[in-house]
Amino acid sequence: MYTRRGDGGSTSLYGSKRVRKDDPRVEAYGTLDELNTVIGEAASTSSDADTVSQLQAVQRLLFVAGGDIATELSSPQKVPRISAADTLKLENMTDDLAAKLPTLDAFILPGGGETGAKLQLARAVCRRAERRVVSASAAEELNPALVPFLNRLSSYLFNLSRWANKLDGKKEESWKGASPG
Repeated sequence: MYTRRGDGGSTSLYGSKRVRKDDPRVEAYGTLDELNTVIGEAASTSSDADTVSQLQAVQRLLFVAGGDIATELSSPQKVPRISAADTLKLENMTDDLAAKLPTLDAFILPGGGETGAKLQLARAVCRRAERRVVSASAAEELNPALVPFLNRLSSYLFNLSRWANKLDGKKEESWKGASPG
């Protein structure tokens, strides 16, 4: 499906306002779309039903976050918004995972099994999405709950990666500093 309305380099926010496709707001929700796709890829490789269910719940929240960013706070359009309750849910999920994992005493190298590695990629994309939301919020007012939500999501994805590697029997490789070739 195509409308040709974006051929000139602009797109519509939810409502009628048109902006350039490189607008900070579009960059932010575009990066959330990328994050959602990477999470879907990670979920497709997991054989753990709880992990898949949790990741699908996160994907649904990312659709809310994308719509939140694409809709001006002053818009008469009523859309679901990310809330402090969503962030708290992520904190609880992260705490549950952390309780089942060994304490870290060093940085670990991203990797491990396929699911764990894809979740580390998702964590990195989440950090970029967080930076894009911070940039967009400097240009115009966005929901202040978005940055804490994304910050907690990256922590959740990190811990879920560690959990996936544990389930897959993959050892965490510690970073031991730079070593000569």
